[in-house]
Amino acid sequence: MSHQKYDCSRLCVSTLLVVLLCSSFSSKGGILCPFFPAKQGWSVSAFDISAEGRKKALRLAKDNQVSIDYQVGELTELDFSNNPFDAIALIYAHFPSEVKSKYHKLMDSYLRKGGTIIFEAFGKNHLEYRSKNPYVGGPKNLDSLFSIEEIRGDFKDYEVLVLEEREVELNEGKYHSGTGSVVRFAGRKRY
Repeated sequence: MSHQKYDCSRLCVSTLLVVLLCSSFSSKGGILCPFFPAKQGWSVSAFDISAEGRKKALRLAKDNQVSIDYQVGELTELDFSNNPFDAIALIYAHFPSEVKSKYHKLMDSYLRKGGTIIFEAFGKNHLEYRSKNPYVGGPKNLDSLFSIEEIRGDFKDYEVLVLEEREVELNEGKYHSGTGSVVRFAGRKRY
């Protein structure tokens, strides 16, 4: 996927939680992939609802000669509260509409003050793109997609570094291919 490039050198990060609910990473690297930060010496944790995603991640971690803590399960069943993270990356983490805000608040509790949230997911405008090209992927339900207003509300105690909805070109295989619309957010948790 054509992800926003973030200047990682500006992040004071030693611990990172990567939320990948669609196993949307590759071995190509970038801040949105758990292997790049692990290669930089960061302690990386990740979770997904897919056991297959975990297998893929651990195989790629081995190929990249890094170690990541990768858990499988629902967010409410996992416990990351022992050590606050410096950064959390939410990558195409489309939670059910009835728990989206609740999960964002829970992840906020896992982030230290001054920490950074990096977020990218399909926006509400994406359904129009999906109707023209079903191979672009993403949720079919409007309530599972995001708006700028939702993100602003869920992360209201953050300094906004980036907040936009934009058109992107996706090229991640058969089921994520074509033009789509994503919401991107980067924010720093206020002290």
